[in-house]
Amino acid sequence: METTPTDGKRRDFLTLVTLAAGGAGAAAFAWPFLDSLRPADSGAARAPVDVDVSKLPPGQQITVVWHGSPVFITHRTPQALARLRDPALAARLRDPTSRALQQPPYADNWHRSIVPDYGVVVGICTHLGCVPAYAPAPDPATPVANWPGGYACPCHGSKFDLAGRVFIGAPAPYNLPVPPYSMAGPTTIRLGQNPPGTSFDFAAIQQI
Repeated sequence: METTPTDGKRRDFLTLVTLAAGGAGAAAFAWPFLDSLRPADSGAARAPVDVDVSKLPPGQQITVVWHGSPVFITHRTPQALARLRDPALAARLRDPTSRALQQPPYADNWHRSIVPDYGVVVGICTHLGCVPAYAPAPDPATPVANWPGGYACPCHGSKFDLAGRVFIGAPAPYNLPVPPYSMAGPTTIRLGQNPPGTSFDFAAIQQI
C-alpha cells in the first residue's frame, strides 16, 4: 500500500509516546521544549488519537503528545483509587470536588475520568506551564507530609494527586485539565473525541 506524506506525518505524530515508569525526574523539563514537537496545524494533527492501554501495567503511566500537549494516561491501582476517596486526602486539596471547570462533565467525579482505573490529564502545571513529574507511590522521602502519590512539579513545587487535583498551599491555582476523550473500547482511549451524546470544548477550561 502506498503511504502518502500526510499518512507519514500522522504516523510520526502518533509515535510520540514515551513510557514514564515512575522516575521522579522523567518529566522535569519546561513546556516550551515539548511545544517545539508540535506538528503543523493540519487535519491529521487535529484528528482524534487512539491509545491502546491494554499492556499498561497497574501503577504505570504513559505520556502521549496530543495537539502539542503532553497527556498523562495512568493505570491506577486499587490502592491508589482507595486513597483518592479518602476524606483525609480531600481535606488537603484546594478543589477536591472539581468545582472549577478543568474537566468535561463526564469526568466531573471523584476520579476525574470516564472509568476509575485510567486517569487522563493534560500534564502541564497550571502555575507557569512546567511538566510535573510522576510520583505514584506513597514515599516518606517525598517533601510532602503523608504523600499519597501523584504529581510533583520540579519548577516551583506544585503538587497534585493521582486525579490531578492540586494540594492546598501549592502555587498552581487549578487542578490539572482533563482533555476531551472517550473510550473506543475497554482498553482504548480516544483523545480528542467526546463520548457519544456529550460535548465539551477544551477552550472553555479555566487555565492550562
